[in-house]
Amino acid sequence: MTNITDNEMLFVLSIFKNPEIEYNANSIAKHMGISSMGALKIAKRLEKQGIISSRELGKAKFYKLNLDNGYVKQYARFLLNREAEQAPAYVKVWVSELKNIKSADSGILFGSVLKKQKESKDIDVLLITDKKRFSKLKKEIEDINFINIKKLHPVYQTREDIKKNIEKGDKVVLNAIRGIVVFGEDIIIDLIKK
Repeated sequence: MTNITDNEMLFVLSIFKNPEIEYNANSIAKHMGISSMGALKIAKRLEKQGIISSRELGKAKFYKLNLDNGYVKQYARFLLNREAEQAPAYVKVWVSELKNIKSADSGILFGSVLKKQKESKDIDVLLITDKKRFSKLKKEIEDINFINIKKLHPVYQTREDIKKNIEKGDKVVLNAIRGIVVFGEDIIIDLIKK
């Protein structure tokens, strides 16, 4: 898995992180900023490896990840981890900080910190937890905010909330899942798979 190109990684993560969009070679090429031919070559290679599948509609092929396949889930998990490891130094500081959270099943760093980094006003994070641990999680966030200059701006969700919000096209949740998955990759993969 280590010989995955940056464009292959971006191709797979673009499909993964945009469950509301059906990509074909042209639309994903525009999204990635590469040529349609380049996107088509990547798609053919990934389809040959069984990582993506396609369905034809007219002359266009639309791609999706084969997340029912255990290897593809492992591949997606690897890419999500690699994305977090390759983040800019300032973002990595927050990735490390968020990994200490114990009362959430999954955490995704998103929003202005990913683009503006030090210039961001706050740190947006989507946290998936259950109702039993919600008050503990809230306390953990308060403790983190107490010691940091920049404050975490949490979006709390249960697994059911995430599923419903993805289905109804909630802009905040869809924007959040495009961020960097800090922990709980398998949970995110399973929620997006459905």
